[in-house]
Amino acid sequence: MAGADGIMAMYDDYYTVGEVSEKREITSVQTIAHIEEIVEGEVFETILDIGAGEGAVLDKLNKRGLGKTLAAVEISSSGVEVINSRKIPNLESVSRFDGYHIPHPDKSFDLGLAIHVVEHVEHERQFLAEAARVCKKLYIEVPLEHTRDLSKAIRMSGPFGHINFYTAQSLENLLKTSGLKVERLRVFGHSLPYEQHLAGHTKGWLKYQIRTGLLKIAPKTAMRNIAYMAGALCSS
Repeated sequence: MAGADGIMAMYDDYYTVGEVSEKREITSVQTIAHIEEIVEGEVFETILDIGAGEGAVLDKLNKRGLGKTLAAVEISSSGVEVINSRKIPNLESVSRFDGYHIPHPDKSFDLGLAIHVVEHVEHERQFLAEAARVCKKLYIEVPLEHTRDLSKAIRMSGPFGHINFYTAQSLENLLKTSGLKVERLRVFGHSLPYEQHLAGHTKGWLKYQIRTGLLKIAPKTAMRNIAYMAGALCSS
């Protein structure tokens, strides 16, 4: 990975692909469910989506009434174009950024979101420090792909720009060593619609039952062998 310029070039036209938009619409629904679960009713007036993609999460935030004022920064020009085309009513600003410099003043947002962003970032702590500069609290979500079969995760996720691979413990350590206080950290399985989008109706249902069931009854075994997601609410 070539740093900020290389990442910007890699994702420049990413959101022009229809399959990407369909997938992100499905994942945005599960993302909002994760956010609502982890904030436990806490109210945030201003929310910044950092690495907002094509705005699917922003659209759901608006529809759910989460955040009176929304803003976005995104590395991809195609993502910025799609976000603007959505005409989200309470979205006040959309800016392109290089992944490390956010064009907003210190502590100008109550909550910052970095949804499946950090696994793509070359300098994770630099990114998190800048996010914490701008936002009073952060919600960070990443895939937990550092399982026993890490080589498979690298082979499967590498083409999608994943350069960092996490366990729940390594994510927590990253956040703490970035100067963040981890208030709550939760591990999530994929939603049923997402599993079925990837694997088909029957196979997707079976994978959903196995993934969610094993996480409930044997979480350590589950996370050693199967990929999940972790979300963390942090204060700076």
